[in-house]
Amino acid sequence: AVTPEYAAANVVSVVSGLLSVTAGIVAILASRNLSRAALHWALLSVSLLNCLLSTACCVGLALAIALTVHTRGMHLVRGCDSSALPADARAAIATNDCPFNTTRIYDTALALWVPSMVLAAAEAVLSGRSCLVALVFRGIGPCARSYGKEQV
Repeated sequence: AVTPEYAAANVVSVVSGLLSVTAGIVAILASRNLSRAALHWALLSVSLLNCLLSTACCVGLALAIALTVHTRGMHLVRGCDSSALPADARAAIATNDCPFNTTRIYDTALALWVPSMVLAAAEAVLSGRSCLVALVFRGIGPCARSYGKEQV
């Protein structure tokens, strides 16, 4: 039994990562072909979508971390219906009623989620910057006139 918060955070995280790769490829293509307007619009749309999705991923991971810390990891071992599990998931032991080893799931989940949240925040910032660059390429926005496409 997986709580919907963890499932949603995991799905958004995976989709955000895939979209970040796509945004990076489009940014490389747009930087090599400065005269193609279609690539500028593609960069703008993919970067904007990735910025929003990476922000949602960061918020979802923060929610997952907060729920895990607040419940002391008991939502992580929710699928185990054993009365042998203690109140703290960090002290839980592997039992036959649990399909996985519960001894390190709390620390491992937090050790993976915290760097993922930091990287999702970095993805959001870099996608926002790519979005601004796409706007400058198209001559839209306040900095497009003064900065110029040639300098980008």
